[in-house]
Order: sequence, then structure tokens, then C-alpha cells
Amino acid sequence: MRVVIAEDLALLRDGLIRILEAYDFGVAAAVDNGPALLPSLLEHRPDVAVVDVRLPPTFTDEGLQAAIAARRAIPGMPVLVLSQHVEPLYARELLTDRAGGVGYLLKDRVANVAQFVDAVRRVAGGGTVMDPEVVTQLLARREPPLAALTTREREVLGLMAEGRSNGAIATKLFVGEKAVSKHISSIFTKLGLPPSDDDHRRVLAVLAFLNV
Repeated sequence: MRVVIAEDLALLRDGLIRILEAYDFGVAAAVDNGPALLPSLLEHRPDVAVVDVRLPPTFTDEGLQAAIAARRAIPGMPVLVLSQHVEPLYARELLTDRAGGVGYLLKDRVANVAQFVDAVRRVAGGGTVMDPEVVTQLLARREPPLAALTTREREVLGLMAEGRSNGAIATKLFVGEKAVSKHISSIFTKLGLPPSDDDHRRVLAVLAFLNV
């Protein structure tokens, strides 16, 4: 599995390379600034990109904008965004094209190697992975559109947004998978997501949660 990394801090960039290579990822390129990122993504077309939001020269949103531009040129290119802070706007903007795997993790999560590697793999596989802290803040800001959901359903939806499977949600909430399935079915109904051959309702539910 090939990866392109964008991180301006040399120690963290080197750490990401070492971690991913230790878990059998191939690092196609590792850049340290915004202008170099888009050409690198277009050249290497990686299975997943691990991108810092704020890169030189302005340290605003170069990483995010390069990732979005790459996904326009190569629809569905999986992108895992790393950020020092919770910035919900970036999470929502990355999800607006509704194509391919996406993730948003705080950099602190990189310290948990197993969790980070699992997130990279899930995003590369087309999944959605959101940091629990990001989910918490998004839920606090976006609760009114989800007012029809019960407290337990909001908990389940929040865990879905983190990218957890039904089994993982059941373990986290100390309930059976059958109960989780019922909650998810209720969530789909309340969010107006009928069965469809074209739309992935789990992803659409998360998008509704993020209010994109």
C-alpha cells in the first residue's frame, strides 16, 4: 500500500515514515510544504495520503487545499488529515465531495501507533475515520439538526463517525450487535435515508451528522 506524507515538522515526518514502513506501507513521497504536495499526489497517485492541514509557506490550510484539489483531479483519492487542533470546518469541507475514504485525526493520536495505523488502513479502504474529540465538538455544534435522535442514537452515530464497526460500537456501549443494528436502522429512518443501491447510507448518515 503506497502512501504520500505531507508534514513540515521533520521529527514527526520521519516518525510517520518509520511507523508506516514498519507496518508494510510503502512511502512514495514525503513533502514538507504546500506547493510540493499537489504535484506529488498527482504524480504518485497513492493508495492514501496522510496530510497536515497547515503547511508552509503560510501555515493556514495549504495541506487541506492540496488534498481537496487532488481529490477533484483523482476522484476518491483517500486522505487522512492530521491537525494539531479541532477545526470542524476542515472536516466538513473535506467530506463535501462524498467520494472515497477520508479521516481527521489530532496529531496526538499518532502516539497510539496501533490506532493510527488502523485509521490509515480504514481510510485507504474507503472508510471514514474521525477523531473522537472532533466528533464530540461537531456533535455539540450540530445537535439541532439531529434533535429527532435519542441520546443513545446520537452516541451510536458519533461512534459511526469515528469509523467503528457495529461490533466495535457494541463493545464500546456494552450492548449486543443486534441492539446496535436496531439503533442504526432507526438513525437511517430519522435522517431520511431510505434503502438505496447507489448510496452508502452509513457514510450519508455520518455526512448528515457533520452537516455538510
